[in-house]
Amino acid sequence: MTKDLRSKTEALRHFFQGLEGALVAFSGGVDSTLVLKMASDALGARAIAVTAESPTLPPEELDAVQRLSDELGVQLIVASTNQLTSADFVRNDSTRCYHCKSDLYRLFDPIKEKTGMTTIVDGTHVDDLGDDRPGIQAAQQFGVRSPLVETGFGKADIRTLAKILGLSNWDKPAAACLSSRIPRGMRITEQKLQRVGKAERLLKEEGFVQVRVRDHEGIARIEVDPKELSQFLEPTRRHRITQGLKTLGFQFVTIDLESYRPGGGVR
Repeated sequence: MTKDLRSKTEALRHFFQGLEGALVAFSGGVDSTLVLKMASDALGARAIAVTAESPTLPPEELDAVQRLSDELGVQLIVASTNQLTSADFVRNDSTRCYHCKSDLYRLFDPIKEKTGMTTIVDGTHVDDLGDDRPGIQAAQQFGVRSPLVETGFGKADIRTLAKILGLSNWDKPAAACLSSRIPRGMRITEQKLQRVGKAERLLKEEGFVQVRVRDHEGIARIEVDPKELSQFLEPTRRHRITQGLKTLGFQFVTIDLESYRPGGGVR
């Protein structure tokens, strides 16, 4: 561990040692897992993971959340919600993420009352601050704290410390809610969310690690890691994937030659 990372790690420990308890907005990604691990180490049973179960969360991600909370020995509260009941969310304009996160943080009100805990923390880190993330604005409005930002952690720091601490998902690829697969301006429906979720599951079963399937009104635009592009172009696999996605309701199946990149140009 470098001197810089050691200093940040001590600052992160000190952050949690100064709290009476913490509710961790837990997605199952490496960022919020590191936050949950550090909170649990400092606070014990006074650190609780909270996850929102909704149509935008792939079932396998909920399974991962449950597995990881068990690994860390942390209590997990799963709160159900449905962003599809919000016209502001379904409209899918530039404020979509804001409305999604606002819906999430409202779920914490009864949990705070039940547990007596008032501090909510998330996995936002300093590299996130340069992106267009309306969800950060929602977090700020609801008083959510971002300990990784407050202690200067970037993505590389997070993965390094997660590996040192033995977190099983330290190298997990970046993930995002399924609504991010629907280009802005196109209405979000449960059918579309289920379709892209099943499509990405199919591709992962084919061995792809970093993958997105963008739903352009019946056209599947597939993004994979540049290193995996040649695998997709193998004739037998390509045919299998194409037929599988058409079975899900896609009329055309395309591969994006720019490969995977966060947002995929849909935001």
